[in-house]
Amino acid sequence: MSDYYKNLLEQLRNSFGDAVSDGRIHFGEATLIVNKDQLTQVCTKLRDASEFAFEELIDICGVDYSEYDDGQWEGPRFAVVYHLISIKNNHRLRVKVFVDGEPPVLDSVIGIWRAADWFEREAFDLFGIVFEGHPDLRRILTDYGFIGHPFRKDFPLNGHVEMRYDPEKQRVVYQPVTIEPRVNQPRVIRDDHRYTERFEEGNKLNG
Repeated sequence: MSDYYKNLLEQLRNSFGDAVSDGRIHFGEATLIVNKDQLTQVCTKLRDASEFAFEELIDICGVDYSEYDDGQWEGPRFAVVYHLISIKNNHRLRVKVFVDGEPPVLDSVIGIWRAADWFEREAFDLFGIVFEGHPDLRRILTDYGFIGHPFRKDFPLNGHVEMRYDPEKQRVVYQPVTIEPRVNQPRVIRDDHRYTERFEEGNKLNG
């Protein structure tokens, strides 16, 4: 299957030329890195060209690279990844587009694949990525009054606010978060195997 996708990737590169900045095989499938400004043109051809025929969009997800590679990442902070499938040709493709800025802005593909509707709303809600041309871009998982985007790497683990029911007002209210910030301590692996030895001793005592 990897040889098949290598050939597909070469075909994609030849077809799209400068609109594609990179292409590679990840986990046995082809990943195509598309320039932001050519996204809709590339996606339209991916859907309509018979040799590709990616008629179905199965997922869109955002990625925040701000802490990637121990914070050494130097490219755009965000990426949007599109997962496509061709029923006709029985192949799959990932399309990745890098985007920066605040807010990061990218063209919507809802006019190409209607299934992009809720996926783009989710990426907007969780990462703050704005999809221009989306007819109803609003939060889909968090509340309307939610502050920030919880899948960004700089979003605090405990959030900014919490909600509770106020019996006097007889409604749900927001208030500053009252949970103490907590840092999880990773398990320490000792080179002297002290924990392994204790475990073996315990097994002997328990018979």
